[in-house]
Amino acid sequence: MAKRNNEHISIADALKEFVETNKLETGLNKVNVADAWANLMGNGVNNYTTSVQLERDILYIQLSSSVLREELSYGKEKIISMLNEELGKPIIKKLVLR
Repeated sequence: MAKRNNEHISIADALKEFVETNKLETGLNKVNVADAWANLMGNGVNNYTTSVQLERDILYIQLSSSVLREELSYGKEKIISMLNEELGKPIIKKLVLR
């Protein structure tokens, strides 16, 4: 068991520290954001989602349906807050639907 200052450290904390120290968080955030999008949007939207990309704090979603893109554009703020809630931290500041 890893110890620091004579205190036990949980596996989760150790992994979190490792990730932050090694600058892996950005890559993990990209994976987590794609998963969060898939979970929250369900099959209906996922069938038309061709690309999910996170660049800094902007999420770019490529959709193959202009009708769906139009419809989702009305709920951008709600989508952002739902995704950030799912991720447990405010990663996304802006949503761009293409």
